[in-house]
Formats: sequence, structure tokens, C-alpha cells
Amino acid sequence: MADHESVTVSDSDLIRLAPKPLAFMFRYVMHHKLQHGIILASVVVAVSAVVGSSYAVNHLVDTLNAYRGGSMRPVWLAVAMLAILIAVDNLAWRVGGWVATYAFVQVTGDLRRDLFRHLTGHAPSYFADRMPGTLAGRITATSNAMFTLENLTTWNVLPPCLNVAFSILLMMTVSPTMGGVLVALAFLLSLLMFRLAANGRPLHHRYASDAARVDGELLDVINNMPLVRAFGAIGRERTRFSGKMEGEMRARGTSLRYLERLRLIHAVLTAILTAGLLAWAVTLWHQHVTSVGGVVMVVTLGFMILHGTRDLAVALVETIQHVARLSEALSTLLVPHDMPDAHDAGDFGNQPLGEIVFDRVKYAYPGGGAVLDDFSLSISAGTRLGLVGRSGSGKTTVLALLQRLRYIQGGRILIDGQELNTLTDAALRAVISVVPQDVSLFHRSVMENIRYGKPEASDDEVRAAAEAAGCRDFIEAMPEGFDTEVGDRGVKLSGGQRQRIAIARAFLRNAPILLLDEATSALDSESEQRVQAALERLMVGRTVVAVAHRLSTLRYFDRIVVMQAGRVLQDGPPAILERTEGPYRSLLAKQAMSLEDTI
Repeated sequence: MADHESVTVSDSDLIRLAPKPLAFMFRYVMHHKLQHGIILASVVVAVSAVVGSSYAVNHLVDTLNAYRGGSMRPVWLAVAMLAILIAVDNLAWRVGGWVATYAFVQVTGDLRRDLFRHLTGHAPSYFADRMPGTLAGRITATSNAMFTLENLTTWNVLPPCLNVAFSILLMMTVSPTMGGVLVALAFLLSLLMFRLAANGRPLHHRYASDAARVDGELLDVINNMPLVRAFGAIGRERTRFSGKMEGEMRARGTSLRYLERLRLIHAVLTAILTAGLLAWAVTLWHQHVTSVGGVVMVVTLGFMILHGTRDLAVALVETIQHVARLSEALSTLLVPHDMPDAHDAGDFGNQPLGEIVFDRVKYAYPGGGAVLDDFSLSISAGTRLGLVGRSGSGKTTVLALLQRLRYIQGGRILIDGQELNTLTDAALRAVISVVPQDVSLFHRSVMENIRYGKPEASDDEVRAAAEAAGCRDFIEAMPEGFDTEVGDRGVKLSGGQRQRIAIARAFLRNAPILLLDEATSALDSESEQRVQAALERLMVGRTVVAVAHRLSTLRYFDRIVVMQAGRVLQDGPPAILERTEGPYRSLLAKQAMSLEDTI
């Protein structure tokens, strides 16, 4: 049933359309023109049959009223006309409904794919400033709002509009005056309800925002349950969540009560107008202006028109509510990317070797002082370089800038002579492997987590990488071996096991540059030895930049760079720095004293 195999809307179009939720929705609908065209035609045919059945009833009543014996052919023809229109009415709705099961699902699928693609293009700072649960919830809320809006528009907004229009046209054939009056009344009633509904938009926005915030709070607590239990804070969190829920419930109740007030206003007005229409129709019959069938048709059409405005008003009220939810979600998700690829970004011209150059780099965090100030450092391909220094000296910032997790504010960073801002994100990631202190693992199998470093790798390649990282034995000892799921963020594994999984992933990736960010600092001595042995194998033939507090792990590196306040204080081989008066020798002495104190 698909018009095509894959549909995506560009990031620029997503952002441009975000403030216009209806235009945003229409853009996705237009990607499935054939299905939506069939649905529209089905609705038009069905409503035409419904309105036409009023004329068929009129014709049947007049035929029965005029029958004085003889041939029943006119009567059966009138019955057949009504039966056919009823059948067309029912079948047309079913055709539209069947096609909608494909079209509406495809639209929401396209939307979720595009929102996920856009969301994953944001810089790390975007996620640091927002609750992950809120973001995930808003993608779901956007998809649900889009699906609901399509359903409301197709089955609740469009049919009453057509119903009123067709009914008024048919009413004109009985009494042009009555038809004209009904046109004016229907227009005024719809306008009144729409204006009142629009005035309630801030209430619906507030509820959508509160609901998203509660979803984020819920996921945040669930993700941190070990911390909550460790501090005996279950009661506090329950109280806090109840408070958040109270706010959301008040906002939702206010929103719903506003809708009910609108429905009450419409119900009262409809009842008054219906009674007036009925009296008018009977007066026309009494004055011999119309027949009994005409009265039946006028009353039937009048009910359809007035009830149609009621259904339309209710649908518009709900539509505005869901448009508000869609708008709120889009305003959060569809913000421009902080760090997009340059329009002329490309790949490396040749196979990268791993030479790294920091040329007078400057960087400061927003609202803070300079972290790096005219920082220059040259690292030849294949060199093992350790970065040491006190906390806040800029070591981790160097790794972040090299990965382009943040943009430099002055100077240049080059890999093999090519500036980072001239590379696509994919090209840059392909030449760098990272083994961090806090290893990130998916709630997937061990095989999938290792293969993340090279998605196209075979099972044998994954096992070979695990062997090289020294983790194949403990993996195969697990209940399901490489198919064992590691739990949320690898909770089923020890810290040393997670580190070796990360090392296996880096082996599989086989990138020329390896970044180690305190890769062994959180491990016990036995685990550290195993991880360190795996790292020694991984570092062979690669450019290595390692941040470490334990200086013993850098003893066999080619160079040590001592940093302070974003500048290089010392740079040289460990053996020479150990014999030279300076900050590195002081750090060694302090660590030796700390080690003696713990013995």
C-alpha cells in the first residue's frame, strides 16, 4: 500500500515547519497522496450517501403516500434507492478505514524515524540539559498526536463539514429561505465554538508540558533506582512524584472542564435551534408549501445540519487540544543542531595514519573562564601520549575537542593535516576509538555490544576481538555465551568485564587513534591488571592519547604531557621526566606517599 519505500523530511524542513503544526502534518500526509486520496474519496462518497438517503426517505414516503393500489414497481424502486444508498454509505466507510490502517501508520512511522534522526544529530550538550525520558516521551507524544489528528480530521472534522454542506444544498430544493437561514446559523455556531476553543489553547499547552515533565521525572527515578535505594529515598521520591502528578492532574482537569463547557454551550444552542426548525417545517406543511415527505426530509436534514455543527465543534475542540500537544512536542525536539557538518565537509583523502596537531587552540565553557588558552601539541602517528595534571587542568577537554564533542573557539585541530571542521562526523568517528572510564553498554547481547564498533563484522571477527581483549573466557562462561544480554548499561557485568567489552569493541573498530579516558581508575587491582594487559595489546600500532591519574599506567608510554590551567608545563618521555625537577616528579612523589599510606 506504500507510495514509496522510504520517506524522510530534511532537518531544515523539520525546523522550518515546527512552528506550524498543521503544515507540518500536511507535509507528511502528502508523502502518501494515493492512500489519502482514496480515504478522502471514501468519506465524500459515504457522506453523499448519508445525505442522499434523506432524499430517498422523502421519495419513499411520498411514493407510499401517493400509492392507491396497482403496480408496486415505483415503491420497490424507492426502496431499492434507499437500500443502495445505505449500502454505499457503509461500504465507503469500510474502504476508507481499511486504507487508513496503512496510511496513518506509515505517516507516524515516517515521523518517528525523522524525529529520531534529528534528535540523534544533536550535540552532547543538548542531552545534558534535558531529561532523556522527556525527550523519548515527546517523540512518542508527537507520534500519538499526529495519529490522533489524522483520525480526528478524517472521521470527525471532514464528515460534519461535508454533511452540513450537502444537507444545505439539498435543503435549498425544499425551501431556499430555510436553507439560507441554516447556512447563516451553522456558520455563526461553528465560528462561535471555534473561537471559544481557540481561547483554551494555553490550557491544553500547559497540560501537554506538565505531562511530558512527569514522564521525564518517572524515567529519571527508574534509571536511578540503585541510588534511590542506597539513600533510603523511596518515600521521598514517592512524595515528589505525587506532587508532580497533582500538578499534571490539575492541568488536565482544567483542560477537560473547559472542553465540557464548550460542549454544554453547543448542546443548549442546538436544542433551541432544533425545536425552531421542527416548528418551521410543520408550518410549511400546514401551508401546503411542502409534502409530508418534504417535512420528513427537512427535519432529517435540519437535524443533520445542527448535529453536524455539534460534531464539528466537538471535533475542532479536540483537534485544537491535540494540535497544542503536537506543537509543544515539536518546539522541544525540533531545534537547530548545535554542531552540524559543514556544507563542504568530506572524508580523508587517504588512509589516515593518526597524526594529531593542536595549533594554538582556545576553549572556554559558556559563562566560565578559559579552559585551554593557546594550547599547542603535536602527536606523531603511532605515538603513545599520556595527559596528566590536576583536576580542571583541561585534560578531558582535550579529548572532547579532539572528538568534536565541543567546538573550539580559536586555533585549529588537525588529523593527518586535515582540520576537524572539514570532516564529516562519520569520517571523524571512523578514525577514533574511545575506551572511557564509564563504559556505555546497550541492554542487548554481548555480541551486539561488541559488534557496535563495526556493524558489518562477522561473528568470527567479534569472537576474535573478544579474544584479543581477554574477555572471551568469561563471555563463554555466561549462561548464553555471546548471546547473553548484559542488562541496562551492562549492570550484569563487573566493572572490569565492562571495560574489556569496550576494549573488544575498540579492537573490532580498528581505528588508527585510540583515546583512553581514565580507563582503569575505577577498577580493583586484579581487574586493572587484566584490563591493562588488554590495553597493551590494543595500543600496538595506534596513536594513543590517554588521560590517567594513576601514573603507573603511563610508565611505558612514549611521552607524558603535564597540563595546568589549559597549558603544557612539561612534555617528554616518562623516564626523563622522572629524573627532572618539575610537576611530573612532584605528582609521582605524592602518589608514592599515598600508596605507602594505604599499605
